[in-house]
Amino acid sequence: MDARLALDMTAARLRLYIRERWPRQRVQAYQQRRLQALREFARARSPFYRKFHHGLERAPLAELPVLTKAVMMENFDDLVTDRALRLSEIERHAACAPPGLPLDGKYWICRTSGTTGTPGTFVFDRSEWAAALASGSRGLGWARGNPSLFPRTRYAAVLSGASWHYSAQARGSIPTWLMPMLWLAADDPLPAIVEALNRWQPHVLQTFPSVAHVLAAEQAAGRLHIGPRVVTTSSEVLTPEARRLIQSAWGKPPFDTYGCTEAGIVASECQRHSGLHLYEDRVAVEVVDERNNPVPPGELGAKVLVTVLFTRTQPLIRYEIGDMIRLARDPCPCRRGYPLIEEIQGRIEDVLRFPARDGGEVSIQPAVFEDIVESVPSTGWQVIQDGSGLTVLISGMTGGSGTIRQGIEQALRSRGAVVPAIRIDQVPAIPRSASGKAPLIKCNLPRSDRGSASNA
Repeated sequence: MDARLALDMTAARLRLYIRERWPRQRVQAYQQRRLQALREFARARSPFYRKFHHGLERAPLAELPVLTKAVMMENFDDLVTDRALRLSEIERHAACAPPGLPLDGKYWICRTSGTTGTPGTFVFDRSEWAAALASGSRGLGWARGNPSLFPRTRYAAVLSGASWHYSAQARGSIPTWLMPMLWLAADDPLPAIVEALNRWQPHVLQTFPSVAHVLAAEQAAGRLHIGPRVVTTSSEVLTPEARRLIQSAWGKPPFDTYGCTEAGIVASECQRHSGLHLYEDRVAVEVVDERNNPVPPGELGAKVLVTVLFTRTQPLIRYEIGDMIRLARDPCPCRRGYPLIEEIQGRIEDVLRFPARDGGEVSIQPAVFEDIVESVPSTGWQVIQDGSGLTVLISGMTGGSGTIRQGIEQALRSRGAVVPAIRIDQVPAIPRSASGKAPLIKCNLPRSDRGSASNA
């Protein structure tokens, strides 16, 4: 383990802790200073940004072009500010190095699976990686109501087992003397996960909502017997039903967090559970529609544009992420100087499109399926759209498949969609992706065919 990295994490957490006490106006002023410094640094050190932002040096952030993952990866070598870095070398290192081992002793590498399109590669130097890791402790401190920078608690994480994933890189970077940890892969056999958690008896449990849902059912069945003081969830949509079951199992509501590989944790709940506080001292987030026009608080956006304020090695300015979020109109009663995310509905790719009865197409939001499927008790579910229609995978259900089918048919019909064939399959467990996640919605249609699903 890297002792210097641990010291840098502690220093980064202290800086976060200090800024938590700032009023909103001071946070916003700090954000603007960091944004200006980032833009100047990128323009001076990145050939890509000199061209991408040419003539826009004095333009406000909202007038700069949007950076997509595809454009970033196509121009990777010119975008990074260390002119010695090359994507080919980075990818060779990421393919064979154990989690947490930095490239050339100074660059930590994280990758995304590319399930929503182009895979992404992201590089952090020592101070940037320390800042990304420290961001996770901010939400943990809020959940505990404990001001300790790194409280000595037994921590269990059931997350991705993929070596290239953010969570695996974190696992290989955080020393156990700083935070005693048990790391488990979400796609490990459930009995093995239960046995390990029973032995470890964690004070803090962090996992995907889909895993927490299953573990809550194991607790209710008497096979899992742990008493975590805090349960935190991340990386998937935390549905109201999953939240209810987690609270029923352990007597306290979960603390949801929102993050991304590009920036680590960027929002989390406080003990009021009135939304997720957006870390504006670490990121500038714009909620926009499909044409990149701003969406006001109270309205659901189609995607977010993220500007990561603490990274310089690989500057990300107005970087597009397809998450659909809604900002709250009102501040949290806790009076922290950070605005609230009121709702997260997943990614724009989770919106399924069907032929309309009168021509064109109909878009169906993930929440429509969530309301229907979660009316029937289960331990997990997934809706899959492909050329044959819709398949609903559901685990731990005792009856009710007819109710789900009828509910989906009625919901699609009422919205003017041509109703496809719908199949309900009861499965032992919901299959997980390469990153260990179990998305609620999957579209297996070719990208060119999305929006023209057949009525099989």
